Amino acid sequence: MDFDQWVISRLRTHGAYAGVVDGVAGRQMVAGLKRFQTASGLKPTGLADEETVGLLRKDPQKPDSPLTIFSAGAVPIPAEPVWMREARRFMGLKEVTGAASNGTILGWAKRLGGWVAGFYTNDDIPWCGLAVAHWISFTLPSEPLPANYLSALAWAKFGRQLEAPVLGAVLVFKRPGGGHVGLYVGEDASHFHVLGGNQSNSVSVTRIAKDRLEAIRWPATGGMPAGGRVALTASGAVSRNEA
Repeated sequence: MDFDQWVISRLRTHGAYAGVVDGVAGRQMVAGLKRFQTASGLKPTGLADEETVGLLRKDPQKPDSPLTIFSAGAVPIPAEPVWMREARRFMGLKEVTGAASNGTILGWAKRLGGWVAGFYTNDDIPWCGLAVAHWISFTLPSEPLPANYLSALAWAKFGRQLEAPVLGAVLVFKRPGGGHVGLYVGEDASHFHVLGGNQSNSVSVTRIAKDRLEAIRWPATGGMPAGGRVALTASGAVSRNEA
């Protein structure tokens, strides 16, 4: 059982979750967390933080007992934030070459709605911003997105600024004729390792030169950034153009 499956199972035990038991950290899990947090006297952030997880481990029949704890150490809180865990679920997803398109990618646009749902009809249109918009909006439904989230450079004003990257930070890059956006995995001396969409036409982790960086951002509703820079070895493909 992974962390998100565990959270959903504990929310059900506490009577705070009525959604599908699919182990996916989507809107139903966020709503369940807010219900549980409100009932427990916590600020309803919808995030499975340490205080919330500590209370979820309690037996709902014995909430004041310090002895009744479930899976206290077996299911730790992941280092990667929830939107990054959602992105990981799509590793390897590829666009379809030619006139056809990947239904999952088109489905992201339809789910987000608005003008993008009618505009985004072919996965030949750059979709790095669409991917990040889906991952964040699916797991942080109250988070304001850029007005034109298909534009990678529009993400330079998303959320709030960070001075240094941490796991899951939104990195915005410049490239000839446009930009690129993805999530921080780590870095070596010369490149960031980025989890993103439309990287070699797929969802993947690739290396992007540090001198291309435009901004480091963090969701306003994503809680406090945790950890610091992640040092990785200089291995893996280098991306030079994500169009």
